[in-house]
Amino acid sequence: MTETIPHWLTKQADLAPNQIAIELDNGEICTFNELKVSSQKFARKLAQSGVQEGTHVGILSNNSISMIAAIHALSYLGAVGVLLNTRLTAEELNYQVKDADVSLLLTAEELKEEGRQLQVDSIQSFSEIHYLPEKDVRLRTELRLDDTFTIIYTSGTTGFPKGVIHTYGNHWWSAIGSALNLGLSEHDKWLIALPIFHVSGLSTSIKSVIYGMPIYLLESFNVTKVHDALMSKRITIISVVTMMVQNLLNQLGENTYPDTVRCFLLGGGPAPKPMLEKAKEKRVPVFQSYGMTETSSQIVTLSPKDALEKIGSAGKPLFPAQLKVEHPDENSVGEIMVKGPMVTKGYYKKDGVNKKAFKDGWLATGDMGYLDEDGFLYVVDRRKDLIISGGENIYPSEIESVLTGMKQIKEVGVTGKPDDTWGKVPVAFIVKNEAVKAEEILAFAENRLAKYKLPKEIYFVDKLPRNASNKLVRSKLLELQDNY
Repeated sequence: MTETIPHWLTKQADLAPNQIAIELDNGEICTFNELKVSSQKFARKLAQSGVQEGTHVGILSNNSISMIAAIHALSYLGAVGVLLNTRLTAEELNYQVKDADVSLLLTAEELKEEGRQLQVDSIQSFSEIHYLPEKDVRLRTELRLDDTFTIIYTSGTTGFPKGVIHTYGNHWWSAIGSALNLGLSEHDKWLIALPIFHVSGLSTSIKSVIYGMPIYLLESFNVTKVHDALMSKRITIISVVTMMVQNLLNQLGENTYPDTVRCFLLGGGPAPKPMLEKAKEKRVPVFQSYGMTETSSQIVTLSPKDALEKIGSAGKPLFPAQLKVEHPDENSVGEIMVKGPMVTKGYYKKDGVNKKAFKDGWLATGDMGYLDEDGFLYVVDRRKDLIISGGENIYPSEIESVLTGMKQIKEVGVTGKPDDTWGKVPVAFIVKNEAVKAEEILAFAENRLAKYKLPKEIYFVDKLPRNASNKLVRSKLLELQDNY
């Protein structure tokens, strides 16, 4: 029999109806009861437009109360939310909505035009749904933990996106594991500047409801707004990536953050050790973590007591999780394997990939790392060729696939180049078929790739480094710069 829990938003609205759920930087607030009422109304209006149990609904929106209410509304109907990255091109998004069997696309008002470029049966903005009458439909009072709640796409090592299935149980256990590791205080207020269409932002919005904790929601990362909130809004926890920490440390200058700030939860790939040392000097409590879309956010995190002693480590697995490195020798690098109730049950409609990725309940992450003598995880690389730029995952093969679509290009190799601001940025090495300029290549790519995936530098070379099997050796690409 499937395990159930009371609907988490209804429950929290009953326990603490007047507690603030969401606070915006313009001063607007929304209590848990207000969020429940608006979500249930939105659910009945969605039902009027044909949404029912099992319907796959795409959501194309930047951070807002309306977006969060829409996600909860889907849970009241038993529908599935497919969260879409607003930075992707229409071509990239069309692949995802088709693959995910999206029948209705919900958009923020300012993204309605972008939404019209997508090939779905129905496209409606949040405000258009608000004008619909409410249908008399029975809303869910319980959540079945095995049911699918959300799908978020992540790029595969071949560059083809895969839809990661998240159940209610995945989100529930992610929240429980985080609380057991970081602790929970009645004064907690979590700042979200990362997108809710990413698993980090989404998971924090779910934690808010499970914990009864307010979130301070920003539409996007703005260093001045985030810094001011940390200084004056009694923020206790913030989710960050390396680029955000670097900007905030510069903004902080010689000042210090209030004692109320107890955790910078750092994800998005291995962090530069000099930055972590600088944060330690300034008494900024950075806790490294390791996670991925497939693990419903963090699955390994440094605990407060270990943060200063194990700089550079991602920590130990959260209480309900297990971790191992597929390599028998201590301190040697191998593939990171994870297991636990927050780990996805698989990729949507990818049976072949699922059989390869899962073994006896363990997920092969494709990421490389090692465990020290105390069992702390150190992540060496998020994947062999993965470029993490400002917290965004970029796969070289995806860029290569697009660029080779130009008749002037014979071969292309893409790799990540270290960058002080973004961690890494993609650069391309190109063998020409015929005359072509870098500007022409970028113009071609701009219509097919998100802006953050565009190569920041283009080098024209005579040949690419390949091994005996004629496979591209990306690790040697940067050596070709020496010829310039």
